[in-house]
Amino acid sequence: MELNTNTKIDDLLKQYPFLLDFLITLSPKFKNLKNPVVRKTVGKVATLKKAAAIGGLNVESLISTLSVEISKQTGNLPASGESVAASQGEILVDPKERQHGLKGIIRDLHDGEDMEALKQRFRGLLRGVEATEIAKIEQALMNEGLPAEEIKRLCDVHVEIFKEALEEQDRPETPPGHPIHTFMKENRASEKIMSETSMLMGRLGQPPSLEAFEAHSRALGILIKRLSEIDTHYTRKENQLFPMLEAHHFTGPSQVMWSLHDDIRAQLKQAREAFDGNDPVPTVTSLKEAIQTIRDMIYKEEHILFPTSLDMLTQNEWIRIKEGEADIGFAWVAPDKGWPEEIVEASKEVSTEPVEVLKEVAGVLGMDTGQMTLEQINLMLTHLPVDLTFVDENDRVAYYSAGPERIFPRSPAIIGREVRNCHPPQSVHMVNKILDAFKSGSRDTAEFWIELGGKFIYIRYFAVRDTNGYYRGTLEVSQDLTQIRKLEGQQRLLEWE
Repeated sequence: MELNTNTKIDDLLKQYPFLLDFLITLSPKFKNLKNPVVRKTVGKVATLKKAAAIGGLNVESLISTLSVEISKQTGNLPASGESVAASQGEILVDPKERQHGLKGIIRDLHDGEDMEALKQRFRGLLRGVEATEIAKIEQALMNEGLPAEEIKRLCDVHVEIFKEALEEQDRPETPPGHPIHTFMKENRASEKIMSETSMLMGRLGQPPSLEAFEAHSRALGILIKRLSEIDTHYTRKENQLFPMLEAHHFTGPSQVMWSLHDDIRAQLKQAREAFDGNDPVPTVTSLKEAIQTIRDMIYKEEHILFPTSLDMLTQNEWIRIKEGEADIGFAWVAPDKGWPEEIVEASKEVSTEPVEVLKEVAGVLGMDTGQMTLEQINLMLTHLPVDLTFVDENDRVAYYSAGPERIFPRSPAIIGREVRNCHPPQSVHMVNKILDAFKSGSRDTAEFWIELGGKFIYIRYFAVRDTNGYYRGTLEVSQDLTQIRKLEGQQRLLEWE
């Protein structure tokens, strides 16, 4: 095999297993490669160039040193050189130059330049671009003021420009049970449902006839309902994976994806409403739009988001993601068994401090109008017939009540999360308006009511102030009023029947 800056660590160690111990002698930061899970995940996407950066080494020196060791162990000197042709002397290899070139291409694309011309420019300047580079460029452009909606608007187009380079990379491979493995398992399930749906829609005719629509109505209704379960897949991404990325100041791509999730939800909702109205044409139109958007999302997940996440997040962060998954649920499939049981030692490193602190200080607390233990307080909050979420004065989620039937999904990953990142991009302006009014003192409450899944939901926000009137946070209270709205007359006696 050829040694160059783009050689994958996993490929290198498969070809030359003896290099595992040798790499550790070059930098103690390579000790993580001893962990088979790291080799299966990070090693699949990490290049020698990345490894050199991690180990604090010069990449050319690293390649040269490895070549000498391979020659010593095997008697053969491996080929070396860049993966791009030397004849293309204009190709950028310096990381800063590559990022500058990528940003220029995306900016020109958003300014309306011809896509084919930009593709040619990409081929002339850059090759072998990695998923993490594209994600980081999106983040940088948003940091510089390019709106998330603008990134989203042409997201498919600029992914198309880099598609050739992305196709050269393997999709991430993770052990069974790993969160990424489960996400990809759900993707395979969704692809099967989408294929069945597309085949059925083909039997309806072009344009779809009412007669054929009614003949296949039962099967189509089941498929629409099954496909709509993809909402759980996206909710888990939004509440488990995205918060971890945000902790690394990586918010741009997740905001763009969340907005696309909402587009898919809207398309599926339109399909369900048209189906319920026995209207073939809008049903099929909305379904086709949803299926195409979902397929595009799968490509972005598996070629950009997942590789970037594996490269960015630590093992302990993945364990935290894993621990909160069941609180959200899964779409169509159950996680495989395996990970993280095979890294028990690593899981012991995960902090359980909040739980331990509660146990240690579980004495009686004196309050304004009584006294309770922490256990009693926790039980009381989780038994209230409402959902509570408290956001502190720094706009970070500090608490939510984990009742048996929450109205809106929550998981431990949101604790400490910036509240604006807990809402879809199109709702952030409303969050800012409420928080600004509460902090200025111009308002103390805000309320909304919506119909969701056949239920009437009442949502209220309260400014929380201390005895001196200083703003200390915001309390969100959500309640299902469906049954309460139906009450009439009086009930003065206990009737449990």
